[in-house]
Amino acid sequence: MLYILPFILLVAIAVYAFTRNKKKTLALATNDWHLILIAHVAFYKRLDVKNQAHFRKRLQAFLDEVYVEGVDIGLTELDYVLVAASAVIPVFGFKEWQYNNLNGVLIYPDSFNEDLKFHDTAADKRILGMVGTGQFEGQMILSRKALHSGFSNKTDKLNTGIHEFIHLIDKTDGLTDGLPKRLIPHKYSLPWLHLMHKEMEAINNKKSDLRSYGGTSQQEFFAVAAEYFFERPKLLKRKHPALYKMLEDCFQTQSYSSW
Repeated sequence: MLYILPFILLVAIAVYAFTRNKKKTLALATNDWHLILIAHVAFYKRLDVKNQAHFRKRLQAFLDEVYVEGVDIGLTELDYVLVAASAVIPVFGFKEWQYNNLNGVLIYPDSFNEDLKFHDTAADKRILGMVGTGQFEGQMILSRKALHSGFSNKTDKLNTGIHEFIHLIDKTDGLTDGLPKRLIPHKYSLPWLHLMHKEMEAINNKKSDLRSYGGTSQQEFFAVAAEYFFERPKLLKRKHPALYKMLEDCFQTQSYSSW
């Protein structure tokens, strides 16, 4: 979900700006991540041994570049791994990728509202993740509960972490519009738009198994479809072959997938 972060984040961002330049205290051995990833990340489990080793290196590279902070919670090794996996999965088909539009990820204990309140007494806590804009450009907030649920539920085609990183990818050309130019060359933009609006119409007419949120806008359709693609690739390929093929080309998964 894309919202403008309110004023109350200023303190958190100030703390982040101060700490990001300090030496990291988290020392994780990438070889130890294998068992964690096998147990929690289906995407990783589908990779061969060579690509699994490369995936772990990409996780470390991400965590070396982007600060991950807990808000009112202490983070576990699993938290760091799942955030980094959410970032690496959509761009694993690209030999080199850096999220130049991301500085830090803040992890909240649970869902939150538009005022970024997440305590038990807070009302209307519906937001699971968001990407900042304006003066808060380069920041992301994720609900830890939603982050974990996205990887633990293997059948719901929903992954909050991947969803928010798809928005960042979409935003690399300056616009969050469901048409990332770095992934979809100009010659494919019209076919993609045609397919996207056809699928959105099916969603809104309740004739699609893509979740309803994908019918609200182009950018949300792109994120929802990508969640489905990375979470349940075989099912998407069977039910939506044209959409699967477009996303396969978009994310360049042919080089490593055996789906």
